[in-house]
Amino acid sequence: MADNNSNQMLVSMVDIRKSFGKVEVLKGINFNVGYNEIVGLVGDNGAGKSTLIKILVGVHQPDGGEIYYKGEKITIHSVKRSRELGMETVYQERALSEQQNLWTNIFMGRELTTRFGFLKVKEQRTETEKILREQMGFTSSAISNDAVVKYLSGGEKQGIAIGRALYFQADLIILDEPTMGLSISETNKVLDFVANIKSRGKSAIFISHNIYYVYPVADRFYILDRGSVAGIFEKKDISQEELVDKMVHLAHTGRLNE
Repeated sequence: MADNNSNQMLVSMVDIRKSFGKVEVLKGINFNVGYNEIVGLVGDNGAGKSTLIKILVGVHQPDGGEIYYKGEKITIHSVKRSRELGMETVYQERALSEQQNLWTNIFMGRELTTRFGFLKVKEQRTETEKILREQMGFTSSAISNDAVVKYLSGGEKQGIAIGRALYFQADLIILDEPTMGLSISETNKVLDFVANIKSRGKSAIFISHNIYYVYPVADRFYILDRGSVAGIFEKKDISQEELVDKMVHLAHTGRLNE
């Protein structure tokens, strides 16, 4: 049974359960993402964040529970199916081909072709330039549609991956530890790109174990702990310091600080 908000949400995961062997990884999780909302999914390693998201995008099948997307009950049996529905995942590995140029990366697997199957190279290069300048706000001439990915910074690579998702009209962009291993300046670039997702009317799930990176851009926070939702907080109701305090208390005691 869906909760009362499922028809008002972009995504509603209800009573999601998952075990691997005898280990119960997810213990009946309810998780929602609204329209035009950035949701922070936070918790220590092993909390269940990655498993929950892998169920959402079709990598794993749940042992129990239901998923609703735009108010309709759905079964997501593959990553391809989740993409067809309008979900795109930006992994911390950035999932870009390091040796290829930007326009090749943007359209990899979804190339623009003529009715005879020939690549529309000029159109793909033109569209990539639009993504760089108009969607992502890149102004440096050093970053062009012919730039090779391996020469870009970590933050720039994340920006390209987010831009690709926006170009293909994803309604939900899932960001898996997008600031992992980045410098402070590069992290700030990524946070700007995340803010751009909401400004374009889309939604995102920002997965991280570091609340300091999630707090500036998220509207709402889910704290996971050992396969359960330990707490849900609206940004307007809690400061960053209060949220950090609750997470520290949870780590030390196994419960949130009231």
